Amino acid sequence: MEQVYVTGHRNPDTDSIVSAMAYAALHNALGDREYGAARLGHVSDETKLVLDRFGFQPPIRIKTMRTQVRDLEFDTPPALSAALTIRRGWSVLQSDAAITAIPVTDEEGGLFGMLSSGDVAGYDMETISDPTVRELPLYNLLSVLEGRLVRGGDTDTVSGQVVLALPTSTEKRLFDSEDYVAIVGNEPEIIRWALEANVRCLILCQTEPDPALLSIESETCVICTPFDAYRAARLIFQATPISRICQTEGLISFHLDDFLDDVREAMSRSRYRCYPVLDEQERVVGTVSRYHLIKPRRKKVVLMDHNEVAQSVPGLDQAEILAIIDHHRLADIQTLGPVYFRNEVVGSTTTIVAEMFRENGMFPPARLAGLMCAAILSDTVLFKSPTATQRDREIAERLARLAGISLDELGREIFSASNAENRTAESLLYTDFKEFHIAGHYLGVGQITCVDSAQMLRREGELLAAMEQAKKDKEYDMVILMLTDVLLEGTQLLFVGKQEDISQAFNLEPKGNLLFLPGVMSRKKQVIPMLSALWG
Repeated sequence: MEQVYVTGHRNPDTDSIVSAMAYAALHNALGDREYGAARLGHVSDETKLVLDRFGFQPPIRIKTMRTQVRDLEFDTPPALSAALTIRRGWSVLQSDAAITAIPVTDEEGGLFGMLSSGDVAGYDMETISDPTVRELPLYNLLSVLEGRLVRGGDTDTVSGQVVLALPTSTEKRLFDSEDYVAIVGNEPEIIRWALEANVRCLILCQTEPDPALLSIESETCVICTPFDAYRAARLIFQATPISRICQTEGLISFHLDDFLDDVREAMSRSRYRCYPVLDEQERVVGTVSRYHLIKPRRKKVVLMDHNEVAQSVPGLDQAEILAIIDHHRLADIQTLGPVYFRNEVVGSTTTIVAEMFRENGMFPPARLAGLMCAAILSDTVLFKSPTATQRDREIAERLARLAGISLDELGREIFSASNAENRTAESLLYTDFKEFHIAGHYLGVGQITCVDSAQMLRREGELLAAMEQAKKDKEYDMVILMLTDVLLEGTQLLFVGKQEDISQAFNLEPKGNLLFLPGVMSRKKQVIPMLSALWG
């Protein structure tokens, strides 16, 4: 099953994270086990508090939806040990016409080289002009010859010039030194000469040695094989370890996390037919070729609590969007085909997900119900936000009954979570931060919901400095930080940008870079619309 990522927006708030978790839990309960919640940013203190309060871990963090090598249906041919024989490698290469090369691995499973049919053919041609084997592992030789070791078990390797000793060429001078691997049939005289010459190895084809000959004092390794001499002569060279003929220099490999765009570019600069694929531990997991890039498998994603590209996961254009669940204005997300889209006028996306549980004849488990209740309270600011609706309140009350908790106590616990003392101004700014494009204006708006905005304003200078830095780094036209005070039922609005724009948008005169907006609790319904109306 392909993983489906359920994710909220960047710089996620509690509603964004919890709605994704609840939606994934709903689908898992319905049998869709591939759904999993994800997040795009840091978990705020408030969100961490409610997750800990109800015994949940934060969702996994993802950074992109760009297509990666892991999303391709790449080949998974056997990865051969470097010590295996050429015969074994050739057998694998011939087992499937689609296999053009095989990864060769070291003892740890890491990449040692690549073996192709061309490598085997090239080596085979070389043995015609130089019929010599060097330090050939004895057990490799026994394996390819299906042989039996008659004597010489104290040796581990075999070296020498391979000679096919036939009756038509039986001259003793064939064995004028020890550096031979002699292939002999049922020819006692030739066998005697070979043993007396102490050749490195004597291969007896389709015959058993005379015990009298074996009594000759000699250090020759003697092997019996059921194959005839001509076949044995070719098989000897196939006992060579593939480590000696495979390509080990200039290899190009890719990792599972490499992006398809980068892979395509790297392939365009080389002429290899296939490339090894490595995992995070540098172990070989398969091979990838150009034809795998033609129709890649897209990552699947469900968007929660947003429908705007600037707030969504990077690389979204390369993903397949399955559904969008939101309660914001319609923005600029485009899809390849029809998708399930649900956008309702409520104060919290979690409210919509709770309704989806009811529509499927289900109640969320008690712990999840408590978590969902906390998300609704957070996003509606204890139902004081102008975005809050009666449906939010009714569903929150139902969830509270399921969880056996008090809404008032949970609300006080949530909005006491923001502690400015131990956090940097930058982290406070990005606690719940969103980007907007309005009529050619590019701005970032952060929001911190608290019960004591006066305490937060003691760090006004630090916050403004962080906002100025953000404006410079990301080339915003304006940066706004809303310090939304639950007890005051209003927002202390800090800003960097044109003061006249703020004055005209809210019809109030700021004091420096600060403006108090009584009754303003919502970014999307009371701040962004005013700027949209100003800029047009």
